[in-house]
Amino acid sequence: MHGVVDFPNMNDETVSSYYSSLDNFIDDAANSLPTLNRGQILEGAVVDVRQEAVIVDVGYKSEGIVAGRELKTEAFDPTLLEPGQTVMVYVVKPEDDEGQLILSFRRTQQVGKWIELEKALKDNNVVEAEVVEANNGGVIVELGGGIRGFIPTSQLDATRVYSGGQRQVGKDISQKVQLQLNTLVSQKINTRIIELDREKNRIILSEKMVTQERDLERREKTLSSVKEGDELKGEISGITPFGVFVNAEGLEGLVHLSELSWDKVENIEELYGVGDKIDVMVIGISDNGKRVAYSIKRLLDDPWGAVIAKYGVGDVVKGEVQKVVDFGAFVRIDQGINGLVHISEMSDRLVKDPNQIVKSGDDVYVKILTISSTERHLGLSIKAVNQETGEVIEKAAVKAKTMKIKSEISSEETEEVKEVGKEEISKQLDEVLED
Repeated sequence: MHGVVDFPNMNDETVSSYYSSLDNFIDDAANSLPTLNRGQILEGAVVDVRQEAVIVDVGYKSEGIVAGRELKTEAFDPTLLEPGQTVMVYVVKPEDDEGQLILSFRRTQQVGKWIELEKALKDNNVVEAEVVEANNGGVIVELGGGIRGFIPTSQLDATRVYSGGQRQVGKDISQKVQLQLNTLVSQKINTRIIELDREKNRIILSEKMVTQERDLERREKTLSSVKEGDELKGEISGITPFGVFVNAEGLEGLVHLSELSWDKVENIEELYGVGDKIDVMVIGISDNGKRVAYSIKRLLDDPWGAVIAKYGVGDVVKGEVQKVVDFGAFVRIDQGINGLVHISEMSDRLVKDPNQIVKSGDDVYVKILTISSTERHLGLSIKAVNQETGEVIEKAAVKAKTMKIKSEISSEETEEVKEVGKEEISKQLDEVLED
């Protein structure tokens, strides 16, 4: 029921017709003002371009304003817009405290990017991300359109985070990880989306999902054809106290400490580093490739063939103490050739602590007591040399020089040498003994 209004110049029929027309106009949606909601994307016309704002008409009861950070967009330069130009805007607030319609260019571009990211999540597509900041938990990345995401440390490739390529623990690891993460700023990383929540503006990404998938394809290809005894080309992916991990043509495996070298290995990092290229031999595959054992030393010459010919039981040789243990000392006498001086062979007197006799790095003369080619073991003695008051070494040297002189004399065929005689030989031997 309409309120009573006096129209003195109209009859009742005219007034009734007027009200009917007015009702029809109000009921016609085309004549009503649009209702705007946050998140709508509208087409509008530029009304004015100011120093720090752009005024846009979207057919609402008031013109909208785009200002501050909402002006930023990669699609165009807002300062180059002209009145009358058509633009797409995002409704930030239909009406702020001052009754203004707040619009955004930046968020219009973001909507398109969000749609793109949602499709990437659905299709499991790779998304390129640029690191812009690092914190204790991981790195913050820029995905385009002003949208940022987060890659947790656990979802970064381990070679980016840990010096050894393997996850580490310890009181100072957190600080080292933070320093390493800081070096990633400005780097671009290929990732896949783990979690996406547009309303909460939350995107979690993973680099490992990309690298592991790539390795998985290579792994399956290699695993289908490889067998024990095969030689593969690989790269060291991690170093541990018990050996090195090697990724050989996509197939990850372990080279145990005992398979690194024919020589005794004290410090793995002195020999290898993460990323080093290395050839390996497959020596074991089990559990459908989940456990793979490699060897480096089996592709190298075994020095034990030479040691059997070069050395014999009873020889006195010079060596270097590699390690002192409770039951004796390990001594290296040649490249790849190590033996044990048992505590009982260190001195004539009772030895309770081998460190009282030798130290790591000492040069010592030892006598070879046993050679076991099956166990690849040398039994050595220090006291056997000392018992002979050092004469064993001197006699060995004299014998070697004497044999050399005799060999030189017997090989000469000139008349001059034939005339040297026993007197000259004795003179040379006397000189050897004096030395």
